[in-house]
Amino acid sequence: IFDVRKIAPNKKYTLLCDQQDSLKTARVLVYEPNQIDYIVFRFEDTLWVDVCKRDVVILEKSIAGEIRSNLSQTIEELGISHELTNRFVDIFGWQVDFQRLQKGDKFKLIYEEAQVEGVSVGIKQINGIYFEHYGSPYYAIPFDQGEGPDYFDAEGNSLRKALLKYPIEFTRISSRYSMSRFHPVQKRYKAHLGTDFAAPSGTPIRSVGDGIVEEAQYKANNGNYVKVRHNGTYTTQYLHMSRIADGVRAGTKVRQGQTIGFVGSTGLATGPHLCYRFWRNGVQVDALRVELPPSQPVRKEAMESFDKVKQAIIMKLDVIPFPLQQESVATL
Repeated sequence: IFDVRKIAPNKKYTLLCDQQDSLKTARVLVYEPNQIDYIVFRFEDTLWVDVCKRDVVILEKSIAGEIRSNLSQTIEELGISHELTNRFVDIFGWQVDFQRLQKGDKFKLIYEEAQVEGVSVGIKQINGIYFEHYGSPYYAIPFDQGEGPDYFDAEGNSLRKALLKYPIEFTRISSRYSMSRFHPVQKRYKAHLGTDFAAPSGTPIRSVGDGIVEEAQYKANNGNYVKVRHNGTYTTQYLHMSRIADGVRAGTKVRQGQTIGFVGSTGLATGPHLCYRFWRNGVQVDALRVELPPSQPVRKEAMESFDKVKQAIIMKLDVIPFPLQQESVATL
């Protein structure tokens, strides 16, 4: 009923003992692998095991904010969940450079939050976004053409590309792609054909797309690294890992968003960060500027249905107020 080998460290458990027994014999063990599931072991004449779930309530919420400095600081100061932020960034990752937001950029989101006993346990989905960047409006409209929901702009063009823009959850870029950068270890100017993301050691690194692992090993300069071939055109590489994820080795198939390693400072690195490299047709290019083909837009025969969904979502977004001037965010 439950494989006890799945019991993991740092998970909650409760042990109920017989208080009438001087040995305080264990009668019930409740193991909680997450905030929703729990397993009850009853130690009676016969061992009984029950796999249970708490009731999950889905609430639709909305949030509106204005950037005062940068998105990371806004998130940190105002307590917006990192899960919601990362989904937001992934949806608009190829339309907006979130590392170069300007003061006064605004956003509104409608999303569904899962709660257990009044406590948030995650974001179920985003139901609509309005984002104002340099005075230009951007919309994200979820729509299902029969192959699962995807996000489209107001004209019905897909916001999704074949590859994610960021290989780790949204964070600070410490060094961009450059043909002449002063190397902090070698103390000389040289080309830096990658993008460095500063992040704490142990931060999960994800493959930006489906593909086959070409290399997963240690080399002196790269440290622990993984190289993934996505197709005949695109290849990506992830350097300086503290360790490579279990099961990731040359020849392994990986999926978009799958954890392939963890941020570290192995190899030629002065501190924990990820150096992310990107090849197009065998030539290294700037991962944040490469143009990727978009996914399919809304089909002509589905455009009428899409327009109805779009209008309903835009009306809901329009009535969400932006925060007052002295505030940075408002939630409803």
